[in-house]
Amino acid sequence: MSDLIETTVEFPYVRSLGPVVGRFISALGQRRLTGVRAGDRVLVPPVEYDPATGEELDGTLVDVGPAGTVRSWTWVAEPSRHHPMDRPFAFALIQPDGADTALVHLVDAGEPGAMSTGMRVLPRWADTPAGRLSDLACFVPAGADEAAAQAAAPRPDSVGTQPEPVATTDFPSSLRYRRTIDAPGVRYVQALGQGTIIGQRCPQCQLVYTPPRDICPVDGIAIDVSQDLALPDRGVVTNFTIVTPVPYPGQQETEPFARVSVLLDDVDALVGLQSLVGVANDDVRVGMRVEAVWLSPSQRRDTAPDTYGGALDGHIRGWRPTGEPDLPAEDYVERVF
Repeated sequence: MSDLIETTVEFPYVRSLGPVVGRFISALGQRRLTGVRAGDRVLVPPVEYDPATGEELDGTLVDVGPAGTVRSWTWVAEPSRHHPMDRPFAFALIQPDGADTALVHLVDAGEPGAMSTGMRVLPRWADTPAGRLSDLACFVPAGADEAAAQAAAPRPDSVGTQPEPVATTDFPSSLRYRRTIDAPGVRYVQALGQGTIIGQRCPQCQLVYTPPRDICPVDGIAIDVSQDLALPDRGVVTNFTIVTPVPYPGQQETEPFARVSVLLDDVDALVGLQSLVGVANDDVRVGMRVEAVWLSPSQRRDTAPDTYGGALDGHIRGWRPTGEPDLPAEDYVERVF
């Protein structure tokens, strides 16, 4: 396996917009660019407080543009999957007509030779408003035909009105990062691929930990591969929690489910946040004897080990009851780590 693991974390972030930005977003759905007055200046996008003085502004929107002037720009020749366009485009600071500040947006110019500081641009609006900044899809060079200029114009019956603010908007977030697995982590994942859980025994305190770390977290002494040992894949449930799913995009679980910690037999190693197989939530209990249910070799995949929890994701489907009598709950209920 590679000692470099790539992980992607994606989640939807929902934020409150407030009355001023909320009306700005709502106006975009009316094909309008708006700002707010701060003394003798017009600020775009509108803000609640004057950035120069800190004074609260009255929040009344004024129409600007919709045409504007490019004040500076940079060309994106190879957009990634995270960019708002799937073809080359420019990020630009665009100062709408009638405004004293500029906003950052996209210019769909086709090629970098079509871009220049001082060029005139017109907005291209989304076909269907969604209550987001993307209701203003992008800007295009103003040297377009009359039909394009007409399409850029705001809806006549909306100009000058104060629209009802959009309360919230969602921002899908995605973070991809790479990290190197240390040598004991590589050994751990390789062993899981062979259907074996490994840990390390400290030669001083004699405690066993999993995953191996090449250091004892209690004594702080170095440990090497000679202290690796294969661990049993049977144990006892020491504590558990029932998770009630909260709906979110991409969620797979829809019903409450259990996560348990398992103390492996004959060692001090404990693995946490484990799934149970074939056990109703009402039947989960401390002291239950369980054994690992391994995925088939073809189903196992490399996953970075959790330094603290002994993560077995991608190798073990979960843990099922062995059918043996429970062990005394009072002997395990306080065992968390």
